Amino acid sequence: RFQVPQFTEVEDKIFGPLTLKQFIYLAGGGGLSFLFYVIFPLWLTVIFTTPVVVFVLALAFYKVNNQPFIKVVENALHYRSSSRLYLWKKGKPKDVTIKTKDLIGQPSSGGVYAPKLTNSKLKDLAWSLDIKK
Repeated sequence: RFQVPQFTEVEDKIFGPLTLKQFIYLAGGGGLSFLFYVIFPLWLTVIFTTPVVVFVLALAFYKVNNQPFIKVVENALHYRSSSRLYLWKKGKPKDVTIKTKDLIGQPSSGGVYAPKLTNSKLKDLAWSLDIKK
């Protein structure tokens, strides 16, 4: 018989009560805080280190709707950088007018000769396209 893993979603505790990810976040934040301590005076260190410590603690321990905080940050950055389509915001319709002088008897840009179209055929075509909307 094969044993089936029971808790696949629970990460292993490697460094005492911390998982590997938590330990890496805390070690990185501690290293950055120490770097600030070495480079800047104490009052600047406190100012620069406070947001770093809060962010690192949130990365390590905070969960939003049972999702890790890093996932929330990743989704926020993806949302901010991607383009959005608002269906409820009606913009100006695109102007799709066709100039008949360009179409009648002129070779198209691809080098293919376009057949001559009369005004009545163009009107019929435009009318049929308007009906299908």
